Amino acid sequence: MMHTTSTTHDETGHDQLPDGSGPSGGRVRRICRSPFGSMLIGIVGVGVVSAATATGPGPLPVLGAATAVAVYWAVTRFVARGPVPEITRRGAVREALLGGGIGLGFILVSALVITAFGGYSFSWAGNGFFSVVASAVAVQAGAAVMEELMFRGLVLQALERLFGSRAAVAITALLFGAAHLANPGATVWSGLAIALEAGVLLGAAFLWRRSIWFVVGMHFAWNATEQLLGIPVSGNTAKGLLSVDVSGSAMLTGGTFSLEASIVTVLIGVALAVPMFVIAHRRGGLLPRQRAAR
Repeated sequence: MMHTTSTTHDETGHDQLPDGSGPSGGRVRRICRSPFGSMLIGIVGVGVVSAATATGPGPLPVLGAATAVAVYWAVTRFVARGPVPEITRRGAVREALLGGGIGLGFILVSALVITAFGGYSFSWAGNGFFSVVASAVAVQAGAAVMEELMFRGLVLQALERLFGSRAAVAITALLFGAAHLANPGATVWSGLAIALEAGVLLGAAFLWRRSIWFVVGMHFAWNATEQLLGIPVSGNTAKGLLSVDVSGSAMLTGGTFSLEASIVTVLIGVALAVPMFVIAHRRGGLLPRQRAAR
């Protein structure tokens, strides 16, 4: 028995099949599957989840983070039609703990150096221990997952496919710094500092490990440690276990933007990024532009 497939005509007169597989439908699919198209769709999806859950009560930010991971997976698999090894569950805990250890050490060493030069002094804040810790864990875990999915998961990898790894890290770092310019106490210097110590460092960390969980662990431990020490996180103040008194040069302490605008933190962050880039390069983890364009 013979079957026929009916067609319709679009405004240009081209045949359009019912499933949208004609010229217009094919063009839309190509745009959506392109690096920029799938990146924008993913950013919108993760961004909507973030806006709805990031500052919510109790465990809502953590639930939002889990939802964002599902959105990221769905966009990568069904829109971009690509694999998602960067969010694989195998080894995820190990990667998160390793990244968390580096992030913790980074902030503790930075704060210790600033304290040694007289910039910070700490005292017990007297806030409820469990409530402060629970709030810091939930909020900072949610923020770390959302930001890393967008910047290292979506933006960096899309730009990497188009322009290669080095350009992707540079562009993503500048975007990451610019995204923090709206934070309390932000300046042009703080934006540049964030671009160098966070955008470059986290980009290098992703190229080294190729794991979202590694950079999420770094980002989470970084922010949570700052909050628990009573140090504003990128200018945002929240209840911590300690409170910090700041004195001395803003270049040392970071001023009102705090630790992340300190020259100490920038230098340590760059020093950490360099060996990560070197290791990634030796392992063949840096994608040159000619390979990205294929």
